Amino acid sequence: MTAHQSNAVEVGQAAPAFDLLDQHGEPISLASLAGSPVLLYFYPKAMTPGCTQQSCLLRDVADQIGDARIVGISPDVPEKLGRFDQKYTLGFTLLSDPDHAVAEAYGAWGQKKLYGKVYDGIIRSAFLVDRAGTVAAAFPKISPKDTPNKLLAELQELSG
Repeated sequence: MTAHQSNAVEVGQAAPAFDLLDQHGEPISLASLAGSPVLLYFYPKAMTPGCTQQSCLLRDVADQIGDARIVGISPDVPEKLGRFDQKYTLGFTLLSDPDHAVAEAYGAWGQKKLYGKVYDGIIRSAFLVDRAGTVAAAFPKISPKDTPNKLLAELQELSG
């Protein structure tokens, strides 16, 4: 069993708490985001094609999500996240999880395979956390292009 399977956060559970540095070096906790729905998306590496596509697509729907917050989490250092945010004018919170502890808590860290090589890394995943801090939706192994559509559909469910 991989770490992803054993640690995956399930719908209806309290979202695992975190306290990480954002792209400006400021600490952000899950508790500080309470009161708004939050899309947490875990991505492997800033400035790579899939992660850039996913982040830019989320940026492009940001005006359609009401008071929901978009929060990207990767192992990148805050300085790199800052460059990523500036280069693509993302305009939402990016958090640095260098020891991947938060990714592990959400089940977004585990075995991956690339060109026959097996290694541990970020499993691209997204979670919608409701205003009360409960996981309202979980999208393990989500594709970059599906992330914004799933977010919009789930937010409609939450408000409907």
